[in-house]
Amino acid sequence: MFTRNQCLKLAAGALVALTAASIPAHADELAQNLGPVGPHEPILTTVGSKRIIAFYEPDSGRCAVHAVAWDNADADSVIAKFGPDPAYSAVRVRISLNPGQMVQIDSPANKSLSLQCGDNAETLAIVGPNKLIAGVAE
Repeated sequence: MFTRNQCLKLAAGALVALTAASIPAHADELAQNLGPVGPHEPILTTVGSKRIIAFYEPDSGRCAVHAVAWDNADADSVIAKFGPDPAYSAVRVRISLNPGQMVQIDSPANKSLSLQCGDNAETLAIVGPNKLIAGVAE
């Protein structure tokens, strides 16, 4: 099991690696990795006004999910100039999911991100609304 510092270093390293591997075509585009991903690989996306990085570690057949959300303020926006420092507005969530279980992360703008632990804790994926509806219908 990783310590908290090792997890944070891993997340930071994954973010650097992802950014270097998928540099956006334009400076104003943000890097995205929508998954599905394997262990220790980052999902990186935007939900409403929040940026989110999420990854997981296998934990006895479960997905130990770590997600961090922070404000996605444009450097020239009023929020960036006069609002809270985005570094202090970050929120970290940790949750352990059984294979097939999902966690939903909501933004203040009524936008949601659902993450699902894959079979045998081999993947973590963003789940869209159609799959959620299909999952209920089955």
